[in-house]
Amino acid sequence: MKHLVKGQGFGAVIGVVLMLAVFSLIDASGWWTAQTMSNVIHYTAILGILAMGQALVIMTKEIDLSVGSVYGLAGIAFIMLQPALGVAGAILAALMIAAAIGVLQGYAVVRGGLPSMIVTLGGLFTVRGIIYVWTGGSVKAFPEEARNAFVTRLFGGEILGLEAAVFWMLAVAAMLNLVLWATRFGNHVLATGGSAESADSRGVLTGRVKIVTFMLCSVLAGFAGILTLADQPQTHVTIGDLMELEAISAAVIGGCLLSGGRGSLTGAVLGAFIITSFRYELIALGAPSSWFITFVGVVLIVAVIFNQKLARMAGHSV
Repeated sequence: MKHLVKGQGFGAVIGVVLMLAVFSLIDASGWWTAQTMSNVIHYTAILGILAMGQALVIMTKEIDLSVGSVYGLAGIAFIMLQPALGVAGAILAALMIAAAIGVLQGYAVVRGGLPSMIVTLGGLFTVRGIIYVWTGGSVKAFPEEARNAFVTRLFGGEILGLEAAVFWMLAVAAMLNLVLWATRFGNHVLATGGSAESADSRGVLTGRVKIVTFMLCSVLAGFAGILTLADQPQTHVTIGDLMELEAISAAVIGGCLLSGGRGSLTGAVLGAFIITSFRYELIALGAPSSWFITFVGVVLIVAVIFNQKLARMAGHSV
């Protein structure tokens, strides 16, 4: 139990338990329905993939504010390039575009010595601008015939009654957790965020580690965008707007410290579940949309304080 309490994702587990208890008391009949659970789990899968990528970057003591725009650009690229490249080719091209953005931003941070917040904030606006220029302000829906392709159904169809995005999220979570906790690279990620100077002295290529995490973060954001458009063909140039804030919030609620060196990918997914659940429940209760933003702000502050206390209990310097 002591080990569990000191775990990085413990705060998110407590948050989920409390949230479900409150929802069961105030709206049991509305909350525990198949339709509500399906919607919440589906969007949790999308946001969870974004949050896991963000968590990796935060663990290295950096941050990526561009993921919402990258999410949107990859989705738009998927639609725009499909007629020329086919479904599979469009998916590959969109992911390559996302990866290139992540690498460029990583190099700007590492080689240019620029703060990641400034670099990725610039990336947020630049990528969003590319979307507007490329589309001319409007985007056609994903063609119905292309949606019927096997590859599209693999990304946007249903498996065992659940959206494919849920299974992709579980697969990504399993793979990334294995990398983080069972490989040298995962150890280097945590070491880089914990103390880059100490990691450098032990031969860790901290710059390369950061560039790779920025690339992974962008690829995961792009992948989430593709999953969204494969399932919901209607879109707009504003797709992904402000999703970077939700991804950061989910990662922090899930146990990531902005000071780096500590975090939980599973916790990031649970953080995404908390954010998504409150969004749907507030809508169901008829609350104004501004309440959701207020909730995210309050929970984020509480999560930071709680996670710092847990980190100190575990002997982690904050």
